[in-house]
Amino acid sequence: MMKSTHNTSYSIGLQWIIGFVLSLNSWNVHSQDPEFSQYYSAPLYLNPAFAGTTADHRLMMNYRNQWPNIARGYVTYAFSYDYNLHNYNSGVGFLATVDQAGTAGMRSSQFNFIYSYKWSISNKWVISSGLNFGYAMRSLDFNKLLFGDQLQFDANGNVPSDDPSTFNLGMANYFDFKAGALAYNKNFWLGFAVSHINEPNRSLTNDIAFVPVKYTLHGGVRIPLYRGAFKRASIPILSPSFVYKQQGTFEQLDVGAYLLYSPIILGVWYRGIPLTKNVQGNVSQDAAVLILGFQMEHIEISYSYDFTVSALGPISGGTHEVALKYRLPINLKEKSKKKERFIPCPTFNRKE
Repeated sequence: MMKSTHNTSYSIGLQWIIGFVLSLNSWNVHSQDPEFSQYYSAPLYLNPAFAGTTADHRLMMNYRNQWPNIARGYVTYAFSYDYNLHNYNSGVGFLATVDQAGTAGMRSSQFNFIYSYKWSISNKWVISSGLNFGYAMRSLDFNKLLFGDQLQFDANGNVPSDDPSTFNLGMANYFDFKAGALAYNKNFWLGFAVSHINEPNRSLTNDIAFVPVKYTLHGGVRIPLYRGAFKRASIPILSPSFVYKQQGTFEQLDVGAYLLYSPIILGVWYRGIPLTKNVQGNVSQDAAVLILGFQMEHIEISYSYDFTVSALGPISGGTHEVALKYRLPINLKEKSKKKERFIPCPTFNRKE
């Protein structure tokens, strides 16, 4: 009977250890950040220069459940708000993110204040620069860990642990800074962002675990599919775009397009580096993404599913993502004494 109990405990212990290893996988030496498939539905996360690039108060909420079939996978939440200070050529924003991973309860939370400043060029182009000031907390649920020496019971049936590593686990708190720039007109945009400029240390064991600097390049174009003489209530808009990310030895390219035929939004994306094979620590062929959404006057909601094409395949359960956007319109004529015409970024102005 005792042998059976020990084997059961050993099996449970292995499950916890495996879950712990999986939860740490995304925080290894490559320190890959969580990413959203619907990256333009999380603009402040992508680039702080997007703050205040619409004429409205903008609220956004994002939910991502990645690989739900693998040790609880990775679950990420984001909430953001931004507003254009037209009188000051500026934008301000707030971004909060929470990322949870694995059965060991790894949790990372970050709160960010964002400021951007804009220059209008020839009444056709806008250049925006943005800064992100973040404070982050990272923790692990110690009660969900089971160490090797806990697999043996003492005379009283207890499972004590004297593993020194159990006393070093704690919480990491650190500042995290990001900067970006964006150039756009009514139909085109191109941006660049640098994350983790200060390379913060987020080790949970009083050791060193610096987060590598991440570089992001992104851009796109808005193409009306009808330019005839007859006015239409709704004109289909095609918006092809890309996002390239590089962090440490990790790199990734997202390419695809939105098609808006109000109120329906369709999107198809592929995440991977063309003509490059997957190698250890760098998944070059990751997923194909389908997006379906609805855009109304003030509310936009969209859902996406990632079909995993890496070695994980269907066993991962893919990835589910939901984005909700709410715009509270304002009257620029009442808010601004200037006669300059405000140019919104075409990424979020898909209506003709």
